[in-house]
Parts: sequence; structure tokens; C-alpha cells
Amino acid sequence: MQPFPFVPFVWRDPSWLGERDAESEATDATDAGERPDTGLIGYEVEATDGGIGKVDEDNALVPTDCLMVDTGPWIFGRKVVLPVGTVQRVDHDERKVYVDRTKEQIKNAPEYDPEADPDDYRRRTGDYYTESYRLLPPML
Repeated sequence: MQPFPFVPFVWRDPSWLGERDAESEATDATDAGERPDTGLIGYEVEATDGGIGKVDEDNALVPTDCLMVDTGPWIFGRKVVLPVGTVQRVDHDERKVYVDRTKEQIKNAPEYDPEADPDDYRRRTGDYYTESYRLLPPML
């Protein structure tokens, strides 16, 4: 049993977003300049066992409670979407986002399809990561 329930679409610590506050993080802004995660575009993304890519410039295409990551050649140029609840910490000095899932877990996540029903994709992604936390809780 894990010490806390996993909530896939909630930042564990909104202070990671920098100067934006938790109230602005909670808004459902559609303008890319108002999104709380806009400042993370271009940041390297590190899984527990190595780098997986960068926060993609098309991040505004996914909900504000997700990060779109361009994996580059690692998994054939595929873009993956990570719920913000997977973010363990953000290091603004290094420009890195650390997630608490392995490369394999991220690789096996539901594939992002811009044509798919967003509600269905969100449900499948949330279910996938919630199950991964049930099976392998994050290292605290």
C-alpha cells in the first residue's frame, strides 16, 4: 500500500512552476501565455532511469494538467503526454523536469493521438498512471 493516493492531474507542489501561484495553476487557461507550464517548454525530462526528451513546444495542445514530451529518437520520435502528478520535482537552474516513472513505464503509456477523443484519452492516461502507482509506488 502506498503512503498517499496518486492523483494524476494535480501538481504535487505548484511552487515548482516558479513565480506563478497555485491559484493561477488551477485556472483552465487556453492562451499559451497564461498556462502555468509554459515556462517549462524546452526543459529536459528525466525519468528515474535516464532522460526521455524535452517538454515540447506544442505543449499547449494538451490540457494544462499534462506535459507533452518530445522523445526524439528514443522511441521513434513519438510524443508522450505525462500527467503533472508524475513530476517529482523541477530544477529551474538545470532546466530539468524529473518524473518518478521509468522509461519503460512512460514508453508503455497510451500513445498521444491529437485526433482521439480528449476525454477518452485523459481517462486512459489517468487509469494507466494510477495503476502504475498502485503497482510501483514512487520513491519518496
